[in-house]
Amino acid sequence: MTSEQTSQLKHDLETLLAPHNQSHVLQYWDQLSSADQQKLSDQIHGCNFEQLGQLFEQNESANRWDDLAKKASVPPAITLADFANEDSYEKARQSGAELLEQGKVAMIITAGGQGSRLGFDHPKGMFPIGPVSNVTLFQIFIEKVMARAKQFGSTIPIYIMTSPPTHEETIEFLEAENYFGMKPNDVKVFCQGTMPAVDHDGKLLLSEIGEIFVSPDGHGGALLALEKSGALDDMQVRGVEHVFYGQIDNPLVQVCDPALLGYHAQSGSEMTSQVVRKTDPLQKVGNVISVGGVVQIIEYSDLSEKFARETRVDGKLKLWAGSIAVHIFKTDFFRRMSETADSLPFHRAHKKVAFIDADGQRIEPETNNAIKFEKFIFDLLPSAKNAIISEVDPADGFCAVKNAAPAAAETPAHVKQAISDLHTRWFNEAGVEVADGVIVEISPLFAADAKMLKEKIAADDFLSQPITKDTYFH
Repeated sequence: MTSEQTSQLKHDLETLLAPHNQSHVLQYWDQLSSADQQKLSDQIHGCNFEQLGQLFEQNESANRWDDLAKKASVPPAITLADFANEDSYEKARQSGAELLEQGKVAMIITAGGQGSRLGFDHPKGMFPIGPVSNVTLFQIFIEKVMARAKQFGSTIPIYIMTSPPTHEETIEFLEAENYFGMKPNDVKVFCQGTMPAVDHDGKLLLSEIGEIFVSPDGHGGALLALEKSGALDDMQVRGVEHVFYGQIDNPLVQVCDPALLGYHAQSGSEMTSQVVRKTDPLQKVGNVISVGGVVQIIEYSDLSEKFARETRVDGKLKLWAGSIAVHIFKTDFFRRMSETADSLPFHRAHKKVAFIDADGQRIEPETNNAIKFEKFIFDLLPSAKNAIISEVDPADGFCAVKNAAPAAAETPAHVKQAISDLHTRWFNEAGVEVADGVIVEISPLFAADAKMLKEKIAADDFLSQPITKDTYFH
């Protein structure tokens, strides 16, 4: 650009920014190359300043959540007792099996996060978590899908949601690993959107002198990203009617479990959420509630301790159902919601964000200095017809890897032990003893669940002695 064009562009941007009190993002304009000036201009034009201002001004009153909690009950639930009831379980399992056999099920994996809290500077899906094999989270999930598809003689396409920081590296990794044996055409990788953050005065933050700080727009960004990427159209062409949804950090997800799919289908549910029974009133999980027949979630950070600790007559927690971010959606519900602009609200999150100050210095704050805006996929619950929840024992379906040692929970060591404990139980149920202290790991391609393992052992009689050393079955 000529100097005259650069000056005109700066003037036009100042005219755009001034009414929103955001002109400071141009303070280093003259230090930028023409290419970087254009990039910053594109970023500015991509910002919805009216929306950003409205989000900043919103007052998330605690009274609103308290009012909901006063009226709340737990919604209709499929509990562990239902899974233990053989008649109920078998009917549900057969219903889900038919959906899988007919190719009417797909899998969504949200994998936009980085492993920075684990000291791992890569997409979290690349993190090695196999307790014996050291296989990655991506491999575990993909092999679980492949195993379920093979079990029912069908194809289960996978849709993996990344974020801008993880998108390219995720694709490169999956291509280098040949998608772990899955057909590339059956794995679709799509990228979620971003949102700017603001400081406590409502001002945009600069991550570099010519770049506005943005961050992924939350797992609720999947809704718009699925539509924009063409993934919803792809599902329609394939005849997919139900989508199983899980997050990459939880390798215990019961991927495309036929019984859970069956309960979902039999209930006519547009959205089914899997939950755990809370072991601590203040456990950091979303609280699934029903108010006036409408199912919704109150985040743990929004629920007053008074209501979190409230108990029933029998002394048990009133709000016992904790969300673990495992859902099943009807695809036509996804489609309907994607056509409604405000189907998912933004939530505010107070975070620490590094930024460039007025002197051009990079500041690493020690306390929360910014407000991020994120959408949560669970906010679709109030719009879903016949929404239900389904309980899972956390030992069978929930142990997420989030923290590096020596954190008290959700570390790689905790998750690896949880995988081994689960697979040890599978062997015990199949009549095979595992010696104390031995770590065992079962590849999903060897057996995707306890039932499949028991059938395999009965058919092959390949184990007649106790397992006495750490072993990976694959």
